[in-house]
Amino acid sequence: MCLAVPGRVISIEERDMTPMAEVDFGGVKKDVCLQYIPDIRIGEYVMVHVGFAIQRMDEESALETLANFEKLGILEEEFGDGFALAAQQAGEPHVLDTEESR
Repeated sequence: MCLAVPGRVISIEERDMTPMAEVDFGGVKKDVCLQYIPDIRIGEYVMVHVGFAIQRMDEESALETLANFEKLGILEEEFGDGFALAAQQAGEPHVLDTEESR
């Protein structure tokens, strides 16, 4: 299954004539290509699919999506505990911290 994941742009640079960003996915940071949305700014949220930012997102939607992914547990294998931070930022308890998970 391939998912697009929201993240927050924390830095932008040009590499080999390609706009690139470091994107924070709830504590996990990855390099992302900005070729499809080169006008993105630091602090904005983007939807990332296979290493490419494909859509700009508002903060509320991005954090809500990350929290929902955390609840479903579908990204633990790839990103580990980084999504726990995103869930906390969205006001959701980490799945492992709830009574249901015990």
